[in-house]
Amino acid sequence: MTKEPKSLQEAILFFSNPDNCIDYLAVRRWPKGVVCPGCGSTKVSFNAQRRTWKCGSHHAKREFSIKIGTVMEDSAIPLDKWMVATWLVTNCKNGISSYEIARDVKVTQKSAWFMLHRIRLAMQDDFFGSKLSGDVEVDETFIGGKARNMHLSERKRRITGTGVKDKTVVFGLLERGQQVRAMVVPNRKRETVQPLIRKHVQAGAALYSDEMMGYQGLATDYAHKVVDHAVEYVDGRVHTNGMENFWSLLKRGIAGTYVSVEPFHLFRYLDEQMFRYNNRKDLNDAGRFEMVVSQLVGKRLTFAQLTGKVGPTVH
Repeated sequence: MTKEPKSLQEAILFFSNPDNCIDYLAVRRWPKGVVCPGCGSTKVSFNAQRRTWKCGSHHAKREFSIKIGTVMEDSAIPLDKWMVATWLVTNCKNGISSYEIARDVKVTQKSAWFMLHRIRLAMQDDFFGSKLSGDVEVDETFIGGKARNMHLSERKRRITGTGVKDKTVVFGLLERGQQVRAMVVPNRKRETVQPLIRKHVQAGAALYSDEMMGYQGLATDYAHKVVDHAVEYVDGRVHTNGMENFWSLLKRGIAGTYVSVEPFHLFRYLDEQMFRYNNRKDLNDAGRFEMVVSQLVGKRLTFAQLTGKVGPTVH
């Protein structure tokens, strides 16, 4: 391979060569050499004309490409377009819309929308690592249409005692200076948020929240401190400004870039924003791109699953 790209301009030039695309992906997928995804055999030969491999063992699907077993499987879109789209969504701070991808890489908007959701699947973190510790902020927010943008009759219909209904609740946890975790939840009641806190936060950690009733009762497991937003937003170390910052980035992307997000797909946009936020300090653009590429394998999302025509996808 020639020198690997460090910027978007270099990525466009580098991946315009299909052999560079295959080499870049193959080295990260099979660091010890190409392995047949069907049987695990290392006795494979490369067909330079078709840019595919052929397994030496005798089984049904002996020929395979670099896309097999990845989020790109069964996609007719060339690898150079996949790589540029992945670079863009990985490194654009406020996200990038399917219309922009469609114009930039010359595919239809429908194809670009499908590509983006498959890339978001590769950006997904299943939180299998250690629990959050140290200083941890917890907070919740609502995602949905703004009341000021609604017709007066619609606004009156949707207003409830706690705000506008028909919005989606998102719950988040942030270990200060480290990573954020956010998820769609059905409500913000105690029986919903407290099990999540105990699942993701190490017992004994310093826990900071607002005065919401759902957080009451956590002092037995955590050093729980509360800031009353009706009085102040910061009391020394007691605040949730870190989570508020993440919510601001999330909503800026949704309102400014994606305009409208269906609740059915919201968790995918959370995966995208969490990935960029959690890797904003330790990795540069090329490092974030390489991490996503290394996570393309072993994940699959069909159009039927994405549109709800087949059973729900696992998250």
